[in-house]
Amino acid sequence: MPVRASLFVTCIVDQLYPEVGESVVRVLRRLGVDVDFPPAQTCCGQPAFNSGFWSDAKPIAERLLSTFRSEPCVVVPSGSCASMIRVFYSELFHDDPVLLAEAQALAPRVYELSEFIHDVLGVTDLGPYCGPEGARESRRITYHEGCHLMRELGAASQPRALIGSLPGVELVEMDQVDVCCGFGGSFSVKYPDISGAMLQDKIDRIQATGTGAFVSCDTGCIMHIAGGMERQGVDVQPMHLAQLLDERLNGLAEGEP
Repeated sequence: MPVRASLFVTCIVDQLYPEVGESVVRVLRRLGVDVDFPPAQTCCGQPAFNSGFWSDAKPIAERLLSTFRSEPCVVVPSGSCASMIRVFYSELFHDDPVLLAEAQALAPRVYELSEFIHDVLGVTDLGPYCGPEGARESRRITYHEGCHLMRELGAASQPRALIGSLPGVELVEMDQVDVCCGFGGSFSVKYPDISGAMLQDKIDRIQATGTGAFVSCDTGCIMHIAGGMERQGVDVQPMHLAQLLDERLNGLAEGEP
């Protein structure tokens, strides 16, 4: 019997990077997962929560709890949003015993994509899933480690293990890989000068690897870094982990539907 999972696609994927959500579905199906997409989902409430507007975040988070209440597993292509649900809902609902209990019941069933593949499915070697159609040209890529994924969820080894198992992909670690890119959601708006300086450091370190693409597990980081690179004319391709896995597992070239 296949593993069942529901996709929480996140706001940025829904509005700006729908191709990432499509890649997540294709990858999970390739790995034998029965994926569904509850249409009632909206936001996890993180933007309002991080900005201090908890009264606005609560009804949004409550809707998410209601939407995914009965789902066995929830897969999130974002360390940031996954940590909001798994870690910070307990803080958000600390004064509401009923919703706190719901949040604590859902938390163990919420996984960032690489965690789900590596830890839940137990797939640590993706080579056998690639097949001849996954044999694309070789790639040298570097990996940007999102703050929430690493610091809140403790998922540092899972993305690297998956990337390292892909045929034809060489991972080149950048210097100070664990340093923030400067996005932080509203942080980049409130403190643009600090955010911009952090972003420039990250772009410089990505370029220093000499790779043709950078991969991350969070579209917020990708949006921030890719935007800076585009403004500077830096020729490095931004990729979500799901897109890299999709390319290798399903043999999709860039631009294919």
